[in-house]
Amino acid sequence: MKIRGKTGAGDNLVDLFISDGRITEIRPADISQTSDIGDQDLRLAPGLIDIQLNGYDGVDFNDTNTSAEQLAEATMRLWRTGVTAFCPTVITESAEHITGCLSNLIRAADEFPEFQRAMLGIHLEGPFISSEDGPRGAHPRAHTRPPDWDQFQRWQETAEGQIRIITLSPEWPESAKFIERATDSRVIVAIGHTAATQMQITDAVRAGARLSTHLGNGSHAKIDRHPNYIWEQLAADELWASFIVDGHHLPSSVVKCFLRCKTTRRSILVTDAIAAAGRPAGQYRLGNIEVEVTPERRVCLPGTPYLAGSVLEMHEAVAKTVLYSDATLDEALEMASRNPAQMLDVDDRFGSLETGMQADLVLFRWNNGAKTLDVGTTMINGKVVFQNLW
Repeated sequence: MKIRGKTGAGDNLVDLFISDGRITEIRPADISQTSDIGDQDLRLAPGLIDIQLNGYDGVDFNDTNTSAEQLAEATMRLWRTGVTAFCPTVITESAEHITGCLSNLIRAADEFPEFQRAMLGIHLEGPFISSEDGPRGAHPRAHTRPPDWDQFQRWQETAEGQIRIITLSPEWPESAKFIERATDSRVIVAIGHTAATQMQITDAVRAGARLSTHLGNGSHAKIDRHPNYIWEQLAADELWASFIVDGHHLPSSVVKCFLRCKTTRRSILVTDAIAAAGRPAGQYRLGNIEVEVTPERRVCLPGTPYLAGSVLEMHEAVAKTVLYSDATLDEALEMASRNPAQMLDVDDRFGSLETGMQADLVLFRWNNGAKTLDVGTTMINGKVVFQNLW
């Protein structure tokens, strides 16, 4: 199969060849010949990867009543946003509730090949986070708690070893030892929803923490100029940083400055989307939490200023990153593909257009003036799974 589209900063028109689900060759396009899919007006990119996704289009990953079939349906609906792989995210709740949500994800992976292939691991966001207002965000205070390795091991057993990321706050005295154990077991520890001191951040990084979860959010409304936990994480070269670029979580000026500081090579775009993503404004739920989606597409706890996830879609995140910052389109795409694949150590299969890689691809239209990205075709293993008939 031959796919045609533009790649790179020079808008190089290429023909990409696929066989047995993998990219076998990429060469300059021969416009005297036709292609099976794509044309010179479309751009070509790797499938997008979202490492923080709470749900999508009516399907809540944090509802114990969500069925395996619904989880598979959400996976297929995500194809229209260019997302071909993700880390389903389970947030702070009771131990029993978290166990139930993890069981749902594993059941879906067992029953539906589409979900199994898309799930690059589970992201457990909490419950070992700050109990303070502000840093806690929308997570229920009653279920925040200190890191507990034995409990985490029970959850990991339920998840059949599929928990790949855990977000915690290093302010707890037990954090450093927990981070060391998690790192030794090849779990990526992320700092987030924290009120930690400078030394606690430093100790967490020394213990093996590798990521800052939605940096700039899950924090107090007002903090010391310096030092503070945002500056400390920005300055830690050992940490990747994820960002929610939806126009609500971070002002455009902050996006620009954060990316200049962390660099696009160490930054990852996430949506933090909830089940309301892809749906109209109104009242929704995130697990046991009631949330409101405003007409401006802002998700918050009703009657409070606290954000509670987003309704952002990944193709929008890429476009808004270009709009708000110095990042080029290619750099924004890498933040949503190559970078998360590299952090998760799956970049030998996902995240780039290179020979030998799995043929997870997105063809899209890019409007450079308006800074909009419209997904045209999504492919997984060289097979078309979504096509937009413009």
